[in-house]
Amino acid sequence: MTAVAAVPTTDPYRLVRLALRLDAVVTTVNGLAYLALAAPINDLLGLPVALQYGIGAFLTVYGVAVWLIARPAVVNRTAVLAAVTLNALWTVASVAELVAGGLEATTLGAVWVVMQAAVVGGFAALQWLGLRKAG
Repeated sequence: MTAVAAVPTTDPYRLVRLALRLDAVVTTVNGLAYLALAAPINDLLGLPVALQYGIGAFLTVYGVAVWLIARPAVVNRTAVLAAVTLNALWTVASVAELVAGGLEATTLGAVWVVMQAAVVGGFAALQWLGLRKAG
């Protein structure tokens, strides 16, 4: 009888891939919402329409890029680190802009910006953890 080598059945990139995919879906949907619903969002959150169009376009493209980073069997560590870095920068910049008074957001808008920053920071943390677990 011949021995058959065991093939690992677990993906070492499972967590980082999941974090990237969640980030990609949430980011793309958020970007498309900013593009499609700019006027109602402005009324509700006080975020200027022009700002939403720019952010919406960026988030849509960024979301697609993050999805593509998650696709290969072996994820590109440099690309994941770039996503982690951009997510961390987004988190800090969002809160800093709010605190500095650069956004004329309503109270609900300010809460939205902080919650969005927390979610993006969470994605960065999960992606970093997933990358570390992958080795």
